[in-house]
Amino acid sequence: MLSVENLSLHYGAAQALKGVSVAAAPGEVTCVLGRNGVGKTSLLRAIAGHRPISGGRIVFDGQDIGTLKPFERARRGIAYVPQGREIFPLLTVRENLETGFAPLARSERFVPPEVFELFPVLKSMLGRRGGDLSGGQQQQLAIGRALVMRPKVLVLDEPTEGIQPSIIKDIGRAIGYLRSRGDMAILLVEQYFDFARELADRFVVMERGEIIHAGDRAALEGDDVRQRLAI
Repeated sequence: MLSVENLSLHYGAAQALKGVSVAAAPGEVTCVLGRNGVGKTSLLRAIAGHRPISGGRIVFDGQDIGTLKPFERARRGIAYVPQGREIFPLLTVRENLETGFAPLARSERFVPPEVFELFPVLKSMLGRRGGDLSGGQQQQLAIGRALVMRPKVLVLDEPTEGIQPSIIKDIGRAIGYLRSRGDMAILLVEQYFDFARELADRFVVMERGEIIHAGDRAALEGDDVRQRLAI
């Protein structure tokens, strides 16, 4: 469904991505692993359309979307949950969720019940401002907002960062459920190795803007990948 092919990206004269290729298929979780500053977030921002690419292709449903605006990609079914969540602190939980209506047809502008099934705390806090929520609750809100868009591809940038263990488990269960539906591709950037190992069907490891290792779930069971991340 989503295929990134030989992607390059620059920030001025500095090259952040060098010939990166990765794919995400429905019913699977693809994890992008690596230490800070290796280009993981740049890759996701390129996929979402927040950074222009300087080479390669981003193919979604058989079409090159590399020149489309972020809102055009959202309309096609790509939902991006950025690092740091980026919810609206002065809007209520309900209003934050409703910002996900933007790419939808008028008839689809309602919050799907599964958002509250996956994250029940959001239903009990609909009238509270987003800025009053804990970090973990804000992360659930950011994922819920993305799910309001009915995405075909869910792109998550370090959803466990700074989150308490109980909510990490809730987020892991939600991702596992979304994968089990079989109609959504999930691309997950993660530094928490054990979380990635539990969820990944496929993975790539990045270093200095390049992919240095890739494999399937079985390859994550050994120590090789963990050692690469620890170097």
